Amino acid sequence: MIFLELFYTFFLIGVFGFGGGYGMLSLIQTEVVHNHHWMTPSEFTDIVAISQMTPGPIGINSATYCGYTAVQNAGMGEGMAVLGSVVATTALVLPSLILMIIICRIFLKYMHTPLVQSVFEALRPAVVGLLAAACLLLMTTDNFSAPSIDPWHFWISIFIFVATFVGVKFVNINPIRMIVYSAIAGLVLLY
Repeated sequence: MIFLELFYTFFLIGVFGFGGGYGMLSLIQTEVVHNHHWMTPSEFTDIVAISQMTPGPIGINSATYCGYTAVQNAGMGEGMAVLGSVVATTALVLPSLILMIIICRIFLKYMHTPLVQSVFEALRPAVVGLLAAACLLLMTTDNFSAPSIDPWHFWISIFIFVATFVGVKFVNINPIRMIVYSAIAGLVLLY
């Protein structure tokens, strides 16, 4: 039964997840942590971190790890957990695959019409909103702690966040190098 729920949940996320993987993160978190309770917020945070470090799109990587973790947390074993990964990943990708096949055929014919152009203009603010929601949902005490709980962890997390943003945005340091630098800083300063 969990496989049907995984397929249905990730299929819906695939249908409504505009804005790429980062836009999907808030939808995935809402479904797997809050609605279905397949994992804890801390486990989801770990999944997001692993998804960012592994090659491939973050939304697909997250679905793969979420499917695995959900089935494993349900106590179904290692082999079935791999099947959970396959089901969640396939369900997430399937709507996009179907939609792209249909859209490619239609778009080539009607791409210069005013209606198509206005639809794309209307989608832009929604994508920005989903990306902002993903960022805000990841700014939790699991990731940053809180000044009242652990001031050292909180301020070091804020410093690493700001340093990474400034390094990538203004100093033009390669994002991969900033991930490595941030990981080393986190290991040295927080553990």
